[in-house]
Amino acid sequence: MTDDLRRRLAGSGYRLTPQRELVLRAVESLGHATPDEVLAEVRQHSSAVNVSTVYRNLEVLEELGLVRHAHLSDRAPTYHSVTDHEHFHLVCRSCRRVVSVGAEAASVLTGRLADEHGFTADIGHLTVFGTCAECAREEQP
Repeated sequence: MTDDLRRRLAGSGYRLTPQRELVLRAVESLGHATPDEVLAEVRQHSSAVNVSTVYRNLEVLEELGLVRHAHLSDRAPTYHSVTDHEHFHLVCRSCRRVVSVGAEAASVLTGRLADEHGFTADIGHLTVFGTCAECAREEQP
């Protein structure tokens, strides 16, 4: 990963810094994480990194296509690695559980958007809020 990352960064006029590598590794290890959660993970390895460094590096890594963000709550965006499969998110409003769903599950919707509107959907930023099956069962009388 390091050599590929170094090439991608250099090709865009950036260099591989220890902070950038720590931020990317934190995102990959955490799965879905806010910038504050990334900072907490990074600080386990280096106390010299501050929150603005994390935000700047997340922006660069997203610009390079190495991480993506989604809005899984009304809080800060949540970042995840793109080395995982293309997916979107289901968020339960009751228990806050987040489920990653493969992009193919939205194929009917994305196909229809393309056919009817000539629109190519970016499914990786999609978040669907609702109620999970477990919370729905608990809410029934």
